Amino acid sequence: MQWLYNLHPDSHNDAPSTFEASADLRPPLSAGLSKQGPFVTIKNHDRLSSVEVIQDNFEKRGYICNQQIATAVFLAYHLEKPILIEGPPGVGKTELAKTAAEMLDLPCIRLQCYEGLDESKAIYEWKYGKQLLYTQVLKKTLGEILEGAKGLTDSVAKLHEFGDVFFSEDFLEPRPLLKALKAEESCVLLIDEVDKSDHEFESLLLELLSDYQVSIPEIGTIVANPDRKPLVFLTSNNTREISDALKRRCLHLYIPFPDATLESRIVHARVPDVPERLRTQLVTFIQELREMDLKKVPAISETIDWARTLILLHTESLDSELVRQTLNVILKFQEDIEAVEAEIQNVTNKALKQ
Repeated sequence: MQWLYNLHPDSHNDAPSTFEASADLRPPLSAGLSKQGPFVTIKNHDRLSSVEVIQDNFEKRGYICNQQIATAVFLAYHLEKPILIEGPPGVGKTELAKTAAEMLDLPCIRLQCYEGLDESKAIYEWKYGKQLLYTQVLKKTLGEILEGAKGLTDSVAKLHEFGDVFFSEDFLEPRPLLKALKAEESCVLLIDEVDKSDHEFESLLLELLSDYQVSIPEIGTIVANPDRKPLVFLTSNNTREISDALKRRCLHLYIPFPDATLESRIVHARVPDVPERLRTQLVTFIQELREMDLKKVPAISETIDWARTLILLHTESLDSELVRQTLNVILKFQEDIEAVEAEIQNVTNKALKQ
């Protein structure tokens, strides 16, 4: 799924976005950008060589990508900065990261955020079972280890030789963030729905987002290979405000609901079997629903599900009864279904006029 970039919810389509205000920078960016510092080379990096190449590669994989989205991905790679993607649920934020990983033929390491997420689930955890097992082994071989030791001081010195073994990388269980830093051929790191995590967790992310490293007190700092830094995407559904510190470390990309033309292209890319007339009707119907006062308006993912549903039902054209039977595919709350049922004939007639 794929859509527009950096238009705020209350903005008009003809209003310049934050990124569009720098449109004069696009020709040299599309022509290529010389990196500052060590040159990052990841697998299939040629597919990130220009905005146009990225746009073309995304569309080949069913992600209808406009220039703003392609430019954001281009800059994220060449400036070595994460992208914070905001927008309503279901508009293709997560799909953007997954498509980028598919395009580059890299693994997508995903961290799903939730309330209470901490470093033991996001960064690392000690293998306590393995440490306990080694402790038992140490007890059994203690006589051999202390053999030849003279006095308490000498014995303690010998034991200290093994003191740090239990807090080495051999006993470390890497979680998604640490796995991404240690990936040999780089990766795409997706930190999904970061707005569902606590403010404290955002603080844990700052070091990784700015310096591509994490600090572990018992070991030290683990830094990503400078030539294989992960391509980082963070998504947010705007359920709460993201901190300024996190935003400063990221490029910003806003993906709103698409207009009818773009949504029709998306449906055609994802469900090519839908006839053009039916595709126009269903997209118009969805666009009308988004103008209604609903608890949750249908997103692009629902539009695609509905298109597949209509194909399964061998539909050639919308009618009010068919729409009534399939409203549960595009609306997720009963109160919304009841509100639309009251207007279903009017909305269907508007769609049929297209």
